[in-house]
Amino acid sequence: MTQRQIPHPGLDGVDRQIIAELSFDGRLSMRQLALQVHISRTAAHTRVQKLISHGVITGFGAQTDRKALGLNVSALVVVKIGDVAWGEIAAQLAQLPFVEKAQAVSGDIDIILTVSAPDHEQLSQAILRDIHTMPGVISTRSHLILDEIIGHAPGATPDAWH
Repeated sequence: MTQRQIPHPGLDGVDRQIIAELSFDGRLSMRQLALQVHISRTAAHTRVQKLISHGVITGFGAQTDRKALGLNVSALVVVKIGDVAWGEIAAQLAQLPFVEKAQAVSGDIDIILTVSAPDHEQLSQAILRDIHTMPGVISTRSHLILDEIIGHAPGATPDAWH
C-alpha cells in the first residue's frame, strides 16, 4: 500500500481542471484537453506530464458498466478482521474472484469490499465461501447495491480545497 501523498503545493485551478477533464474522459487528446481548459497544447502536455511525475495522476483506465459485463448484482461487504496485518489480508481479499476493491475504513469495522457477480447465487458463494471463511476474517456483513450515482470527479468541484 502506498503512503498517502501530501497535495503538491504547485497545483492550481488549471491543474485541477485538467484532472477533472481526464477523470471524466481519460482518452482526451492533448489538443482536446487544451481546448477544454483554455491553454495551449504544449502547456496541456507539460502540465499532464508534471501531474504524472508528481504522482497526482496515477494512471488512465476505462470506466465500465458492470451489467454490460454480465455482473448483474453488486454488494458492499463490511469485513471485521482479527489480529492480522490489514495490508496482507486486504491484498488477499482483493485477489478473490468478483472483488473489485478493498478499502480500509475507520470505526468498528476494518475493511469494505466492493463485490460484483453475475447473479445472487455466485455473489453469495463469493461472500460465504471465499471472503467469510478467509483466515483472519472474524465477520462479514453484506449490503446489496440497489443503484449508483456518480458524483464529482476530483478537481471538478469549486476551488474550496486548495
